[in-house]
Amino acid sequence: MATTQRPRPKTWSLLGDVKRRPSSYEATAAKFNYHYKREPAPFEMDPQAPFNRLYLEHREGSPFTVEDWEGFKDPAKLTYADYVMLQHDRETYVDLLTDHHEAAESVAALDPAWVATLRDLFVPLRFPLHVLQMTGLYVGQMAPTAFIINCANFQAADELRRIQRIAYHTKSLAVGHGDDLAETSTARGPWEQSAAWQPLRETLERLLTVRDWGEAFVALNVAVKPALDAVVDQQLSELASRNGDEYLSLLMAEFQLDAQRSRDWTTALLGYAVEQDPAMADVVAGWLATWQPRAHAAVAGLAPLFGAAPNPLDPALVVAAADDAVLGVAAAATR
Repeated sequence: MATTQRPRPKTWSLLGDVKRRPSSYEATAAKFNYHYKREPAPFEMDPQAPFNRLYLEHREGSPFTVEDWEGFKDPAKLTYADYVMLQHDRETYVDLLTDHHEAAESVAALDPAWVATLRDLFVPLRFPLHVLQMTGLYVGQMAPTAFIINCANFQAADELRRIQRIAYHTKSLAVGHGDDLAETSTARGPWEQSAAWQPLRETLERLLTVRDWGEAFVALNVAVKPALDAVVDQQLSELASRNGDEYLSLLMAEFQLDAQRSRDWTTALLGYAVEQDPAMADVVAGWLATWQPRAHAAVAGLAPLFGAAPNPLDPALVVAAADDAVLGVAAAATR
């Protein structure tokens, strides 16, 4: 009797002859960015159209480039479904934390002197964090591979999560300590006029003008964001704890998990780029020579606000923590 033989399973041609089934992570990102290095232009319009020229100059033309970006992988290997599930669990925790402290009326019991510190230091945070979100989305829009795009977009979603929780807590403070705390002018006034905020404002407004995708990534993920994450998630958490604000301390500490994921994929991308082309270490160092001092100046401007709290933190220690965070990420480009 003749026997029929099942056809041999074929590998996914997009990945080449790998002789295995692709993971969900690979299937949802590998070579999705079809327009990178597409000839004669990324998009089906006049190659000289401003949109095409933007990508050709600031993505394909970036000095931060290697032969094959598809080899980079997110250490967490997150798909969209994974990310949603992960953050759903974290948001459930924050909801329970918030419900507990609202039931205990923790906000109403805060020292008015500490609330005054929050007015100066906490309430205006919506503005700088929105810039981190916007720049993260720009990096995602311009990056050469979906493996990087996804990391940048998840990071931008993390920023929005942090902004939303800060906005909610600002409203809670207003209910307990005066409606004006939730007014736009209360946040906008210090951001636009207070001397403490101006170095950070200048740094972030300059960040919004960066067009080269590589420089935007380095400026944001290697310099500005690690410095601000150290200030907002770590130092503000410690300051809140010292001033009897358990809720804010735990809330800010929660965001350290998101910040660590950002550092993980950032250091992985830097390491991959330098491994593929050692000259990339000099490219990164050149941008850091500009952005590291700006990040330092931004934190140095804010640090005195930590020293003005009822139970203060040493401003020099706040600056040192931010500088150490930047150096820790930047070291990945020189290993």
